[in-house]
Amino acid sequence: MSAVPTSIPSAIPIRASGPHPAAALLAERVDAVARRKKAAKPSITGYRRARAPEWIVQLLAMLAGIAVFIALWEIIARQGGRIPGPGLVWNAAVTIFSDPFYSKGPNDQGIGWNVLSSLKRVGIGFGLAAVVGIPLGFMIGRFKFLSDMAAPIIAMLKPVSPLAWLPIGLLLFKAANPAAIYVIFVCSLWPMIVNTAVGVRQIPQDYLNVARVLNLSEWKVFTTILFPAVLPYMITGVRLSIGVAWLVIVAAEMLTGGVGIGFWVWDEWNNLKVEHIIIAIFTIGIVGLLLEQALVLLAKRFSYN
Repeated sequence: MSAVPTSIPSAIPIRASGPHPAAALLAERVDAVARRKKAAKPSITGYRRARAPEWIVQLLAMLAGIAVFIALWEIIARQGGRIPGPGLVWNAAVTIFSDPFYSKGPNDQGIGWNVLSSLKRVGIGFGLAAVVGIPLGFMIGRFKFLSDMAAPIIAMLKPVSPLAWLPIGLLLFKAANPAAIYVIFVCSLWPMIVNTAVGVRQIPQDYLNVARVLNLSEWKVFTTILFPAVLPYMITGVRLSIGVAWLVIVAAEMLTGGVGIGFWVWDEWNNLKVEHIIIAIFTIGIVGLLLEQALVLLAKRFSYN
């Protein structure tokens, strides 16, 4: 009778609990191939259409607007017959701007001299309005008694047409040039006064109360509180005033004569050169736009809360 073995022979293999190494390697290769295919296939959900830069869109819109304007102008010129077309005006503009600073006497000068003469009058009248209007606006906004006094006067005189002031200027100064400057001065005054006064009133009263508690002088209050807070409003008034001044000078020069873009328009009308009038209109618009944009940039520089 043979004996029963009391232990398991060591030759019998014991199966491991994890996956087989070959199976794990195969699964890893399958996953790698799947990832490569997924990466090569474009993702529909993640696709975004690239947009053109904003400045290109604006430039194209501006060019389209100019093209439509010129096309309508050409159609009107061909249908009406009295207004010269874009081609005729362009040829005349090339001739005029080829020598814009010629001078053949006091009443026969190039368009460049006329524009400079108008800008000179605007600069003098506008500068005088700024010197008077801005301090006056500070005082009106700062003191309620002055505000109550000035309110009815400003409300009554502000809507008056600019040309209504021209006879008063001729009566006072007995000459056309100072009368035109006087009209610019009066018409440029109101936007500066009103906007500066509104800016002063927008200052929180707590700031002024603190300044009063600290016994700050009026000059210190002006330099540390009033001026920094009112500056954006003040520049807005200046920007509006320069637009008014440029509008007024053209109308005033038509009536007063002399050298200036307004007089040049009227003189070309008397000579029946309609294409020159259209050139003057574009010149007035471009100069006004440049003045406006220069002050807009200045206003953005000082626009803060």
